[in-house]
This record gives sequence, C-alpha cells and structure tokens, in this order.
Amino acid sequence: MSGEPIVTIVGNLASDPELKFQPSGKAVANFTVVQTNRVKKGDTWEDGDPTWFRCAAWEGLAENIAESLTKGTRVIVQGAMYTRAYETKEGEKRTSLELRVEAIGPELRWATAQVARVQSGGGSKPAAKASSAAQSDDPWVSDGAASATQDDAPPF
Repeated sequence: MSGEPIVTIVGNLASDPELKFQPSGKAVANFTVVQTNRVKKGDTWEDGDPTWFRCAAWEGLAENIAESLTKGTRVIVQGAMYTRAYETKEGEKRTSLELRVEAIGPELRWATAQVARVQSGGGSKPAAKASSAAQSDDPWVSDGAASATQDDAPPF
C-alpha cells in the first residue's frame, strides 16, 4: 500500500499494547491511542470529546512497543492512516480508520525515558556497548563518547 496520508498523533495509550505473532512469525502490536482536546468554557478548561485511534505496529517496532509502553503513557505516534473493512459477529459490514505505526515514543513533556539501543533486526535485546569509538560503526558514538558515563554528560 502506498499513498496513505501520514499523520502525527499525541495522546495516551488506552490500554497495554497487545503483542501477537502471525503464523509466519512476524510480530504485531495492536493498541489504541486516545486524544482528548481541552475546551475552554468561560474561565475554566474542560475535557472535550475523546478521539480514539486504533494502531498497529509490526516486527521489531511491535516488540519494542510491547516491552516499553504501558497503559496511560503519553505518546507521540506517526504513521499512515488507512481504512480497514471488516464484518461484525452479527454479519454487519463496517470500516474503521486505523494507523499503521512507523514511529512512536513517549511524550517527554510529561515523562522521562531511558533509551536502550537494540541490535539490528529489532526485538528487545540491548545492543552490546562498544569499548571505543574507533571500534564502533555506531554513528551516534563520537571520539571519547563510547566510554563516557552519565556523570560526564554535558549540563544541558
């Protein structure tokens, strides 16, 4: 599929992501993000009507989401919107608007996060740390940074 509109949504996970594996072994994480706009009424702000977004992520991204994010986490999600046709148990034909997730992360205005890189190929196995920048193919590591500790971090 191509040509779907790319959107960015900021909201909260309505429940823990549900990780499943296809018969082929491919991982898929399904979850819902709820976005509630604030509405000003007089001098106060109140919650408006919520909008619910059904989301699906695949492969390594799916595994990382299931391991890292939980119900209530405020997230920023980017992906392609598409429609999915389905039939209810009663035989009614319906369509839903869904998001195929390409990128997701915690919204750091309301939380902190500790990032752990994973080995290429995805999944939840942390990458081994390089002992020096010269031995690393990692573009995020510069001279001296591979052996730096959190105490050596710049104060910004």
